[in-house]
Amino acid sequence: MDDAVLSMTGADGTNVLFVVLDTVRKDHLSAYGYDEPTTPTLEAFAEEAAVFEHAVAPAPWTLPVHASLFTGLYPSEHEATQEDPYLDGATTLAESLSSAGYDTACYSSNAWITPYTNLTAGFDDHDNFFQIMPSELLSGPLARIWQTMNDSDTLRGVADRMVQLGNKFHEYFASEGGGDTKTPAVIDKTMDFIDDSENFFTFINLMDAHLPYHPPEEYVEQFAPGVDSTEVCQNSKEFNCGARDIDDAEWDDIEGLYDAEIRHIDDQLDRLFTHLKETDQWEETMVVVVADHGELHGEHDLYGHEFCIYDPLVNVPCMVKHPEIEPERDDETVVELVDLYHSVLDATGVAGDGVSLDSARSLLSTEYREFAGETPSGAGAHGPRGDVGFVEYHQPVVELRQLEGKASAAGISLETASRFYSRMGAARSPEGKYIHCTRIPDEAYRIDSDPGETEDRAGGDDELLADLEAELRDFVDRVDADWPDEADGTDGEVLDSMDDDAKDRLKDLGYID
Repeated sequence: MDDAVLSMTGADGTNVLFVVLDTVRKDHLSAYGYDEPTTPTLEAFAEEAAVFEHAVAPAPWTLPVHASLFTGLYPSEHEATQEDPYLDGATTLAESLSSAGYDTACYSSNAWITPYTNLTAGFDDHDNFFQIMPSELLSGPLARIWQTMNDSDTLRGVADRMVQLGNKFHEYFASEGGGDTKTPAVIDKTMDFIDDSENFFTFINLMDAHLPYHPPEEYVEQFAPGVDSTEVCQNSKEFNCGARDIDDAEWDDIEGLYDAEIRHIDDQLDRLFTHLKETDQWEETMVVVVADHGELHGEHDLYGHEFCIYDPLVNVPCMVKHPEIEPERDDETVVELVDLYHSVLDATGVAGDGVSLDSARSLLSTEYREFAGETPSGAGAHGPRGDVGFVEYHQPVVELRQLEGKASAAGISLETASRFYSRMGAARSPEGKYIHCTRIPDEAYRIDSDPGETEDRAGGDDELLADLEAELRDFVDRVDADWPDEADGTDGEVLDSMDDDAKDRLKDLGYID
């Protein structure tokens, strides 16, 4: 690489490997103290990396979190949600790094991280490894159709149905174990790419720990011996709507399969990390390992990662290796995942074509989380706003339609004044969390004394929780968040309002009958 390009990419030409462990909850990693040996590779990695206990995801599911990682914006700012499920009008981290001379690649088997959501913008190479539709189709006609549909109030509900159809196909093909076989291919492609690159920004999302759980047999034998993955409940909506019960023994089996999936990921990361070391690329590479969100296994009577923003979903593992970041365990600092955008810009010496580098949000900065002059609305007894992370959960349109379908099939009526129809937001510090909901009462918890969030203290006289409520309201104003109380029109209403030509085009594409 010539000097001109090096000057664009930063003095040291730092490489970046960004790993997202999709749907991995922090307390199931042995690197975070879990008593099952799920992550020996990450345990070793923790000796070289900063390990954060209080990392906060900006949302509890993939699309808005990745949009935040790629833009440094909160969900209400980048507006990639289930109401409008694609990123538009924002310059991505990959676009900035590519413009600065970096080779950029994104490899994932997550259906949200594809061209039709625009999350792959700026990546020179990308592959979704999605078994339902080839990347070429997602990059071409379907991507254009998707954005056209989401730009139309009339067609947006049909776009929701398209995602539901894709989820049904995924559920069908994955029912016998076919949905969790892509990680070795992702790792292979990643190693090939970085070996062919000068300076690289490589982003990978590893999907094994996402439902349904069908780990390779060798890992089943270690973590869930004798368990048949096709016999346990693998559909969170069936449980959440009340159509399916799960007893303690079945939860144990489910968690065993989940742990097996995590160990599979960890072993694949060992292949990747070992390759970087053997090819003398490890020392010059910033490595970020984080989960986009976690998973619930019966806590709060919920399964999966929908309809709530409790800590197993939003307090995520986060580990970062870089020479300027002290390799130690940090149980005090709040790290918001939006900060990783700024940390990568800082590490690479790239200013950012979209949101500019904010040194107070870079993990490399001595001023990290020092937001000058911005203190809580209360007496200031609990420190600056840097001690608070924020979470948003827009209405879960697709999951809600799936939940309604499972409930209807079981003859169950869902209450609209429930968490299923709520939009939510939270302010979380190491000591506490305040959750605002649109359809159910607010909740508040002392995380320091009640990490399981079992004792709701909303409406009490706890000063810290009152400050967090005020912080959340300030945050909502700051990001100009909209808090609708009513659901959008149903899919049926959307279809009824379509003209015949539009219906015919969708019939030709197979999206409606």
